[in-house]
Amino acid sequence: MTVIVIAGGLSHERDVSLRSGRRVTVALREAGHEVIETDVSPELLPLLETQPGAVVVPMLHGGLGEDGALRDVLEIVGVPFVGSTGAASRMTFDKSIATPVVQAAGVRTPRQVALPHDIFRELGAPAIMEGLGQQLGFPLMVKPSRSGSALGVTRINHADDMPQALVEAYAYGKVAVIEEFIEGTEVSVTVLDDGDGPVALPPVEIRPASGIYDFEARYTAGATRFVTPAELPDDVLARAGEVAVRAHRALGLRHLSRSDMIVTPEGEPVFFEGNVAPGMTETSLSPLAFEAGGRSVGEVFGKLIDLVR
Repeated sequence: MTVIVIAGGLSHERDVSLRSGRRVTVALREAGHEVIETDVSPELLPLLETQPGAVVVPMLHGGLGEDGALRDVLEIVGVPFVGSTGAASRMTFDKSIATPVVQAAGVRTPRQVALPHDIFRELGAPAIMEGLGQQLGFPLMVKPSRSGSALGVTRINHADDMPQALVEAYAYGKVAVIEEFIEGTEVSVTVLDDGDGPVALPPVEIRPASGIYDFEARYTAGATRFVTPAELPDDVLARAGEVAVRAHRALGLRHLSRSDMIVTPEGEPVFFEGNVAPGMTETSLSPLAFEAGGRSVGEVFGKLIDLVR
């Protein structure tokens, strides 16, 4: 059986995707699989036609990789693939939709306002700034509704900072979300379902040297310290895992997901983002969780491939 790893694409996260795809490819080959690496191009569907019975592993981040578009096409042409469906991916990728869905499942999330660029332009910044400040208070997090890797994300402490933060968010999409800032410890929890139901792997605690877990802190070796499992009480770690599994179920995800959250000083996990295509680079979080859970990248993806073929 052949495995086709799709990586690259045209999103802002192309380079990260290529690194993730390369690591998964190497791990699967070391585990004995025949692997073809490919990008998103007009040659993709003809390639799939020449490989009947192949299983696809999408390793695209952002854009086509997480908005469900490519997965919808794979479903239409009947090619089995690892990961969540197109519909579930689309819902998870959009923070303005995923946040209320997870909140409705009984999980605490930040208070959030979605602000389309058209409304921002027509109503004017001053009135909006005043209303948001009164409703959510400061500091606030401003981010694109549909983006990953902390691209376009800004923490602001004053209303005067919001226009520029919104401009940066709108550079990555037509809708921005403004969220209350949650103080606490940032952790990431990977959920794995390789046939026996979703299970939370050990939470990873994130300690960026700069104090901000931005794009540079995520993908520069040595810029962030990761602690696995997170240095939190056992009951808090258990609650973080329960939150991740609940979010995984609420969003209709399958096989593999990652939930990012802040644990407050009182020990309450607050979900703020889900991910259907966790990074697999040397500085990514899910491989650390795999290792802490006694698994390797090759082992995890090998079992998922067997599950869908």
